[in-house]
Amino acid sequence: MTDFSHASFRKYPLIGILRGYNKANTTAIVEAYIAAGLTTLEITLNTPAALEIIESMASRYSDSLNIGAGTVCSIDQMENALNAGAGFIVTPILNTEIVHRCRKIEVPVFPGAFSPTEIYNAWEAGANMVKVFPANAFGPEYIMQVKAPLDSIKLLPTGGISLDNIPAYMDAGADGFGLGSSLFRDDFINNGKWSALEQHFKKFAALYSPAPE
Repeated sequence: MTDFSHASFRKYPLIGILRGYNKANTTAIVEAYIAAGLTTLEITLNTPAALEIIESMASRYSDSLNIGAGTVCSIDQMENALNAGAGFIVTPILNTEIVHRCRKIEVPVFPGAFSPTEIYNAWEAGANMVKVFPANAFGPEYIMQVKAPLDSIKLLPTGGISLDNIPAYMDAGADGFGLGSSLFRDDFINNGKWSALEQHFKKFAALYSPAPE
């Protein structure tokens, strides 16, 4: 299995990384995210009550969103996340046992890797895409350099990705992106500016197609 099968992810290959928000804010963020047309959210396991939030979001929004778990570093964490309803797994590091287990049970998995060897090993283990983290250490040029010999591997740069540099990463051959603080603006969220947040989300959606009205 080499492709994340959800058509919605292929249309908007962006994984929004939600870290540290409470359930109430997460619900408001999700409503704005859906309204903007974006489709894939990762709840990191180092968020307080992460499993409860995953369970709630997956149950409530399964028809509209791909809800997954991030910052997954062990098999136990992976199993807890899946039991809570996570539909995909993202790791900050390469744990091949997690990748193999996800592949066996047909759960999309995005393992973190950085060096060409790690990236290759993650792909060979069965990654749907390899999360290149931290991408901002070397920027788009690094993605281009890695893609030159490893052009069949799907890369998901994460770390320092923003509205301004996504086009450069696209030109370098990136297949998708993981985005945190640049997508989920605290100035909007902390002040309850949900309409402004939705409009902000639409700018990211518009990189792939005209933003939903």
